[in-house]
Amino acid sequence: MLDYIWLNAESPILNQLPSGFKSAVILFHPFIQMPKDWEQNKSINECEHIYPSDEEILHLGKQVSWMSMMHDCGFTTFNEIAIALKTSIGAFKKQYIRDDLAEKLNTQIKKNCFYPNEDDTSIFFIQDLKIVLESNGAKYFSYSDPLLDKSGVLEIEKLTPLEIGDLALKELIITDENMEFAFMNVYDSFISIFMTRDEKIDEIVKRMGWEAIICDDKTYIDWYWLNPR
Repeated sequence: MLDYIWLNAESPILNQLPSGFKSAVILFHPFIQMPKDWEQNKSINECEHIYPSDEEILHLGKQVSWMSMMHDCGFTTFNEIAIALKTSIGAFKKQYIRDDLAEKLNTQIKKNCFYPNEDDTSIFFIQDLKIVLESNGAKYFSYSDPLLDKSGVLEIEKLTPLEIGDLALKELIITDENMEFAFMNVYDSFISIFMTRDEKIDEIVKRMGWEAIICDDKTYIDWYWLNPR
């Protein structure tokens, strides 16, 4: 069992990995495109803003990459998207707020396109998560939720994406029984961290088609600041 870890901004991510883990990547949660007029049909009035449920996302939603969003909204880097998102949810102290970037994102985002999953691992990643965990022959995974003080072991094959989404309130870390891989979401963020004992993590990222930053010895959890604070 691997307990949830709290990554701080004082040292690189790789320096904070659990014992035995050698590599990590920052996974970008995709934006969510729902069908035409979905929000209009769901809303009681035009001023109401609603967010699709995991079940609706799974069955009706499509992934929108950060690269596509960057081009559609006129951003130049993923950093700007991350700062815009975190500003929009009030995740920054006053001195770091970038209302200009948040306004740009919210003005240009397409109709029926929604922010990525915040805090939670994206429902789009769940099938990928199962594939990776099973790739070394694992049949079970363990999970840890620090907020509700929950943990347990479950069979990988039998668990559905929606059930995995219900395992925790927010923070969650999942590992396979062989402790080869770990997925962890990050509070007040739109990313997950994927960790492995294998140094060839770039091959996994490429095979799974993930949008990600491969961590090096200078990658911090607040990676979006171009200059370290």
